[in-house]
Amino acid sequence: MNIPTRDHLLRLTRRQWLQRAGGTLAGAFGAATLGHLALGTQPAYAADYKALVCIFLYGGNDGMNVVVPTDAARYQQYANVRGALALPSSSLAALTGSNYGLHPSLAALKPFWTSGMLAPVFNVGPLYKPLTKEQYRDAPDGSELIPDALFSHADQQIEWETGTTDAMTRTGWGGRASKVLGTVNPVISVGGNGRFGVEEMRPSPLVLPGPGATFGAYGLGPDDTDWEPNRLRRQAIDALYAEPQPLVLGQAYTAQQTNAFEMSERLADIVKSLPGDADSTPAIDSAFAPLIVDGKLSTSMGQQLYQIAKLIRSNAQVQGNRQIFFAQQGGYDTHSGQIGDNSLLGLHATLLKELGDAMACFQQALVNLGLAPKVTTFTQSDFGRTFAPNSTAGTDHAWGNHQLVIGGSVKGGETYGKYPQLELGGPDDVGFESWELQGRWIPTSSVDQFASTLLGWFGAGDGQLEKILPNLVHFGTKRNLGFL
Repeated sequence: MNIPTRDHLLRLTRRQWLQRAGGTLAGAFGAATLGHLALGTQPAYAADYKALVCIFLYGGNDGMNVVVPTDAARYQQYANVRGALALPSSSLAALTGSNYGLHPSLAALKPFWTSGMLAPVFNVGPLYKPLTKEQYRDAPDGSELIPDALFSHADQQIEWETGTTDAMTRTGWGGRASKVLGTVNPVISVGGNGRFGVEEMRPSPLVLPGPGATFGAYGLGPDDTDWEPNRLRRQAIDALYAEPQPLVLGQAYTAQQTNAFEMSERLADIVKSLPGDADSTPAIDSAFAPLIVDGKLSTSMGQQLYQIAKLIRSNAQVQGNRQIFFAQQGGYDTHSGQIGDNSLLGLHATLLKELGDAMACFQQALVNLGLAPKVTTFTQSDFGRTFAPNSTAGTDHAWGNHQLVIGGSVKGGETYGKYPQLELGGPDDVGFESWELQGRWIPTSSVDQFASTLLGWFGAGDGQLEKILPNLVHFGTKRNLGFL
């Protein structure tokens, strides 16, 4: 190992220092993540704390098996069409007081329905404006009434994450909300660089690693500067960044690096903490106990939501009184093998079990912390899947879908939106010819309305909502779906 001496450090040129420091930081944060840091911090939005947590289910979650009607007539319609995919009525986690039940793999969420924190929202999807089946059938090719590349994974993911019907939109509705509301931090992601958190001047959300990971500049963090060479390196870098830069690009790069050091020092300990560590939080650890094995979280969703729980608990250290988080789970493209030997087993059941258990642990942690009314968690997904199964024990791409919203401020214990008519070729099904009667529901609520309800609770006014959600103006006074 070549240990730098003080003389060697002082002989390095400015270009060498910037190159070396930049390479170190890029390795710690990821090149795309660093891009947003040039803006520096912004004033906090408000005095009270609130957080939104988006969970994106990539691949197209089969919402028709997430929330199932339990009244005799509609359940029989459901069972007749779904065939082998139909969940036995006796297996459903009954949403008491309603005519619906959850997939049994989501049973961990039922107590939050009972306590008034959980609300299903029916048949949501990208819409330019309210749309009937007749308008859909009569729309010419290229009509703005029809979302771009309808039924396409990549395009519908973009439209859900951006809150538009234009698949070329670059910024996400979470990112635009962050900008319009002036949050201190960008969208904070524990699930990669989703489009949801992208802003105009911030090319990616702040992406954090999982629990136990190092977040920061290797060899230059507070714990590393006890070693004299590292302390001297850090002093030299701080001195160089403190000097005026003659070029705008140099100023931006200096601000980016300075903010990166500051952010890593502020968040590193939170990110690194694992269940049972000396600095972990018992209120969080106890809530996540069902998912902790040998001191670690046993599922990806558990790891992501545990990380967010720690950040919310330390919201003053994270900074800002409005925080937006992003997590994700993949694998929902269930064209085949959606079920196993029966409808209670298989890929979809496994995915929902991981999702439901992690969401339940997360919500319990917020309850334990006394922060449940301050946080609202919601799902999104590419699209729903066909009501009718295909020939390979799976489902195909559709449109409208059901989402789950949970939080202490949610008007839970009730369902929202309009459940589609369970009739192939009926008024909610885009199909007309016999070959296309598959149950691809035309959404009766838009992503804009769904997001507007969340952001209205978050603190956005009407003018701000219209800047964040460009199609919202087409829905008149029906901007709020009522679940918050």
